[in-house]
Amino acid sequence: MAKIAERPELGLVRGALPPSLLSVPVAFLGGWVFGGPGIGSSAAIGVAIVGLNFCANGVSLAWASTVSLRVLRIVALGGYVVRMGIIVAVMFALNSLPWFSPLAFGWALVAATVLLLAHEARLVLLGVGSALQIPPDPAALRTAEALAAREA
Repeated sequence: MAKIAERPELGLVRGALPPSLLSVPVAFLGGWVFGGPGIGSSAAIGVAIVGLNFCANGVSLAWASTVSLRVLRIVALGGYVVRMGIIVAVMFALNSLPWFSPLAFGWALVAATVLLLAHEARLVLLGVGSALQIPPDPAALRTAEALAAREA
């Protein structure tokens, strides 16, 4: 099994990080032009959350894939639920601020997610995902070993 630094999930994160960092000020300026600093800040926060969510997902999956298939499944599903809960909690917390615009935040979140998915699909088409190594299921390994021993 590859070390965590060699995991292709981290390659996806490294590939998405520069565009994510550049898109935050672009979202801020776009929001500022269309509705002022509150709209710009809300849009920038939405875009930043998408980037942070993607990075957290990639790093956690890279770590989990070095442990076991069971941990990978738990982190994939449980991590999704936890990260979505955090995003909703951040939105509710920010909604109490007078300058925050949930509409700008939501639209920026959706737009950034679509752009990030397109970027990720491009990276996968270029071959980033070809290095994925799914850890073997321990039960399947035991069954294969028992079958091989019986056939020998």
